[in-house]
Amino acid sequence: MVSPKNIGKYRLGRTIGEGTFSKVKIALNSNNGEKVAIKVIDKQMVLKNNLKHQVQSEIRTMKLLHHPNIVRIHEVIGTKTKIYIVMEYVSGGQLLDKISYCNKLNECEARKLFQQLIDAVDYCHNKGVYHRDLKPENLLLDSKGNLKVSDFGLSALNKPNNVLNTKCGSPCYVAPELLMSKGYDGASADVWSCGVILFELLAGFLPFDDQNLINLYHKICRAEYVCAPWFTQSQKKLIAKILEPHPGKRITISGIIDDEWFQTDYKPICAYEFDPIINLDDDSCAFNSIEEKTTKPRITKSSSFINAFQLIAMFQDFDLFTLFEEQDHMKQTTRLGSQHTITETVEKIEAAAADVRLSVKKMNNFKMKMHSKETMTRCSRSYFDISAEVIEVAPAHCVVQVSKSVGDLRMYNEFCESLSNLLKDESSIPPHGQDSVDRCDTGSVEKQDAEW
Repeated sequence: MVSPKNIGKYRLGRTIGEGTFSKVKIALNSNNGEKVAIKVIDKQMVLKNNLKHQVQSEIRTMKLLHHPNIVRIHEVIGTKTKIYIVMEYVSGGQLLDKISYCNKLNECEARKLFQQLIDAVDYCHNKGVYHRDLKPENLLLDSKGNLKVSDFGLSALNKPNNVLNTKCGSPCYVAPELLMSKGYDGASADVWSCGVILFELLAGFLPFDDQNLINLYHKICRAEYVCAPWFTQSQKKLIAKILEPHPGKRITISGIIDDEWFQTDYKPICAYEFDPIINLDDDSCAFNSIEEKTTKPRITKSSSFINAFQLIAMFQDFDLFTLFEEQDHMKQTTRLGSQHTITETVEKIEAAAADVRLSVKKMNNFKMKMHSKETMTRCSRSYFDISAEVIEVAPAHCVVQVSKSVGDLRMYNEFCESLSNLLKDESSIPPHGQDSVDRCDTGSVEKQDAEW
């Protein structure tokens, strides 16, 4: 019988990390006294948010990887309510903790960590694994200062040269091609993220950083960055080859390994041979101990729940194809940011409609149509018809998409102006007067993506 403090042979200790649906706890193996890290996942939340495939993929991926610079998985334990992924415990904490402007790494230390990162990523790619969320938070350090890649929750198993389509990752580290409405190469996208990490290791700050998510993505797509004054020419040259916005021209892993700066004091790391002693249940077994309802679980969020990449792509002023292609600007659509819940946002739409004498007809909880009150006959010149849809980005962040099908443009503009003012009341005005649509958290989209 499982007690609150013991899972099989493991005695759980304090929490050392926390995500949206999981916690990471330190634990002790009672058989040999070895410390391990256990990722505790809430099974009901995973099923409710349709993340079963993602969790299974993470487990399946970690089984494949046996490399000194990748966090190892020991076993998976499933109970009625939880999934426990038992992993190697890495005591040195996150690489992020070592990086700051006042405490940047010296060249030798930065190069050593970057070499270990490239070795690990090269090994992953040779196994058909593409991480897609490489960043200092997901890179750990052991007691000797060696790097360990962790968190494969957003990784993809794919054949070389096959196109990936899922937009995921963390904004400051994401490759430009992930912002396009096209497929991308996972290996090339990981190389870009490695380049951002190398820059950060050497500089102590990010190459692309902006509180405004739209401005940030513009900088990424144009590779607009400024090297620190202490960067050497060889460092600048390598970084420029990695942070190449066109993936077809970007340097490959083998090209990085052959680079003269990279080769200095380079000692390639050999992967472990497969350990036959490790016994891992099939990843689906983690879910077998719970009854999954045949009816679809109730989702409280909007069916239009989107991630930051889709959100940015929605805005006509920031269609990333405009950096490379022409765009049609004829569509009459307005999008407004809201720092309110869906219910509150819908109430403000209804209030704005009343301000300009429009009647409201709800199509569902997130979409409504508005008509002019004076007349409801289509032959009338005063007939007016618009629709508004609320799209949830986060629990207290929405986007309202307003579209006009017929009617006077003046009335449409009056409604949009009224709604904009209502969405920007005192309770929703951000610090320093920044517009609400700019308040996307550029540091935590990875956690949100796990929900999406």
